[in-house]
Amino acid sequence: MKNVVLENIGRLSEVNDKLFEKERLGLTGMEISINNLAANQGNPFVHTHKQNEELYIVIKGDGLFYADGEEFAVQEGSLIRVEPEAERAIAAGADGMIYICIQAAKDSLKQYTMTDGCLTDSKASWM
Repeated sequence: MKNVVLENIGRLSEVNDKLFEKERLGLTGMEISINNLAANQGNPFVHTHKQNEELYIVIKGDGLFYADGEEFAVQEGSLIRVEPEAERAIAAGADGMIYICIQAAKDSLKQYTMTDGCLTDSKASWM
């Protein structure tokens, strides 16, 4: 396919620890990682970023998120946006946790869906 990269990583529950997708997908404006934490497992470090904000999306399970000295509960459906300079870490609860982390340079988004999207006359099979 021209202009599209398709990668099937399989079942998210079978991802071993962490899977970075920037290189495999040829991403140029963001980094994405798929993360699978075992029960009661957490990041072994607290970290910040120099310029990238992060969005954590909890897909399955629950646990705790640490941000700038505070901890709060997260669960399936939680979206956590973190400023680059904020200290952060995440840990799974008793059932483990699957989450996606997306990072991109803060203030780099110049257009988004409603201002960047352009309708075309093409039709997909279901239209």
